[in-house]
Amino acid sequence: MPDSGPLSWLEGPAAFAPGYRTDWGVVQAASQAVPESSEALEKLCRTYWYPLYAFVRRQGFGPEEAQDLTQEFFARLLARKSLAEVAPHKGKFRSFLLVALRHFLSDERDRASAAKRGGGAKVLSLDADEAEGRYKLEPIERLDAEKIYEHRWAMTLLSQAWTRLREECAGQGKLAQFERLAEFVAGEAEVTCVAAASELGLTESAMRSAVHRLRERYRALIREEIALTVSAPNEVDEELRCLIAIVRQ
Repeated sequence: MPDSGPLSWLEGPAAFAPGYRTDWGVVQAASQAVPESSEALEKLCRTYWYPLYAFVRRQGFGPEEAQDLTQEFFARLLARKSLAEVAPHKGKFRSFLLVALRHFLSDERDRASAAKRGGGAKVLSLDADEAEGRYKLEPIERLDAEKIYEHRWAMTLLSQAWTRLREECAGQGKLAQFERLAEFVAGEAEVTCVAAASELGLTESAMRSAVHRLRERYRALIREEIALTVSAPNEVDEELRCLIAIVRQ
């Protein structure tokens, strides 16, 4: 995903498709002893592991310990049936994760080594180099642990929407066009790149229209992703404003 750039264009109404997977649905499936539960938990972990990892690192834990703690956090959520008590009406999904992680870390501070943490249970494979590479780029001098978590949550959500947009374009046979126009989609300035239009065999007007359509679809997908993490549709606008504020920090 390119630099998100100015995001004020995200504001405004945009419909989102009903019936799409919700993160609350993933949580509830993961809490139940059904064949799909392991897959659901893995999806949950793979989506949100880095914001949680970054939070743990900012708390002063080293790279290896932070990986162990992040792994164990998800494993214990399932093992202790904590997820069974979670429901969409209880609030924002990102808030639930952070509160649960805080409680977990408070309990873990009394433990001396990773060997005492559930025998080293692993629920997914974390890329240590990727995790630390990303963490080293965090503006930790001006963001505390909670703000880093929120910023990574926001960027993860934007990345989820961006990936879906790319996949949609690929499915329509327009991947090359998407890749060429990607740099314009998240920006706010008027699109006037003659070279890009020429490369795509489009007039400047047609290119601006194509960017506008991509931007509108991207906005709709972002709103869909937000809708998956809140308890009611009327909370989407508030959460979107929060996301924009977080990214601008």
